[in-house]
Amino acid sequence: MDQVGMGNAEHQGALAKGEVLPRPASSQSEGFKPRSVLNSLLSGAFAGAVAKTAVAPLDRTKIIFQVSSNRFSAKEAYKLIYRTYLKDGFLSLWRGNSATMVRVIPYAAIQFCAHEQYKRILGQYYGFQGKALPPVPRLLAGSLAGTTAALITYPLDMVRARMAVTPKEMYSNILHVFVRISREEGLQTLYRGFTPTILGVVPYAGLSFFTYETLKKLHAEHTGRSHPYSYERLAFGACAGLIGQSASYPLDVVRRRMQTAGVTGHTYGSISGTMREIVTEEGVIRGLYKGLSMNWVKGPIAVGISFMTFDLMQILLRKLQQLGYNAR
Repeated sequence: MDQVGMGNAEHQGALAKGEVLPRPASSQSEGFKPRSVLNSLLSGAFAGAVAKTAVAPLDRTKIIFQVSSNRFSAKEAYKLIYRTYLKDGFLSLWRGNSATMVRVIPYAAIQFCAHEQYKRILGQYYGFQGKALPPVPRLLAGSLAGTTAALITYPLDMVRARMAVTPKEMYSNILHVFVRISREEGLQTLYRGFTPTILGVVPYAGLSFFTYETLKKLHAEHTGRSHPYSYERLAFGACAGLIGQSASYPLDVVRRRMQTAGVTGHTYGSISGTMREIVTEEGVIRGLYKGLSMNWVKGPIAVGISFMTFDLMQILLRKLQQLGYNAR
């Protein structure tokens, strides 16, 4: 992160005007500010899109292993990526990424807005306006934000999973996936696997926000600086993502199996039944945690790119806004 110049005085001044996601607890008492929220929405959506695109080949490979009974290893993952490249070309490694983008942009926007509103509401309810929320409400705010975003954008996640594990001849585009699933399997299929998704989102989003803000608080107490540098945010975000992913990963595997059951020849009727079948056939570690090591690789990469892009976008938008004020 040093190479983007975030550690200089300009970075400190920029952060003093608007904290990077998650925003400071003081925003709980600021109320609704459309321009500030819009800037954060645009920055977060763009950052999420860039980060997801960067790790799309790894994400696609992880999904393929999650929905199959093949044993995962770094060597096998590399072989799969290389075979895909030889067979279908370089761009095939990003197959399904268009569906990811369609989902990531609204998901990031909804989750951020929801989190800010939940923080404000919980801050007022518990009497912590202008102060950092205590751990439990902070955990709750993150969980509710993740649940809200997942509820609205889940069908797009289903489409992304289908496009990632099927040959390109089966589905030509995002709309084609929706049409075929609706016609051949029913509209309810678009929410297949939703329950394990929500059960996974609650600990993932909650623990991510809790870990990130706790580390930021401890950092401020230790260093006396209330605004960490971008490379420090990268480290805090990476820790938060690793903890959240590790806690919710088995449910992510169950979700993928249920989402792709229609094209893999399996029938999964319930969360517990799916878990039992996976454990029986593949074991606990090799089944429910298949591909987790790849998540530990791509997670910090995605977080790093996301935070860097968000910082740059926030600074750019504030500069443009200031130029607009000066021109008046």
